[in-house]
Amino acid sequence: MALKIEDLRMVIDEREKKSGIPDLLKQIGVKVEMMNLPVGDYIVAPETIIERKSVNDFISSVFDGRLFDQCSRLKEHFEHPTIIIEGNVDEIDKITENPLIFYGAMSSVVLDFKIPVIPTPNASHTAKLLISMCARQGTMKGPFLKKIRKSGDLHQQQLSILCSLPGVGEKLAARMLEKFGSTSNSLNATSVELSKINGMGEARAQKIRKILDAAGKDLKKTDQKTLHDV
Repeated sequence: MALKIEDLRMVIDEREKKSGIPDLLKQIGVKVEMMNLPVGDYIVAPETIIERKSVNDFISSVFDGRLFDQCSRLKEHFEHPTIIIEGNVDEIDKITENPLIFYGAMSSVVLDFKIPVIPTPNASHTAKLLISMCARQGTMKGPFLKKIRKSGDLHQQQLSILCSLPGVGEKLAARMLEKFGSTSNSLNATSVELSKINGMGEARAQKIRKILDAAGKDLKKTDQKTLHDV
């Protein structure tokens, strides 16, 4: 018996709402469950998870150390992770002076982590790809969600806190702890002190300080795209 669209089910990270993809999937009848996923963006089968990145976010995640940390977590918890890079690859030349950084990172994801990378031109095509991947799973219904526990290790918890800052991956978080001695000291460091950390940079340090110092009413006005890319 052929699988119908209404038989398909996906679990999607809440932060993907603004991409428009969940709405596209709902419109054609896919069962969509929105949750805060600790890993990835779209779970289309019990062992198949998708991390969606725009071309710009893919390159940003290379520079701030997020990409390979995310790849490690995807591989750790799911048998079939996939990365979708959405957008116009011609933008690469505008985003970075050295396109080899983009292709080098992509090669590492494919060859070192054994994670397939699939390009799509826009959200509509991403939705079509997700449907195709979900349909290949037959009638498998789950459970989709895994119990991905937070680490009980104090050092790992400290890293997790610092990794929640904009543009801070695990490597930068580790350098912050090494330099300042504690999570509290790291969060209280000035932008000048932060900028002296290898790989941090003045712009990122100022952005972190701005987020930490902003009042609640100011945070509500913060650009949503910026928060999503953190």
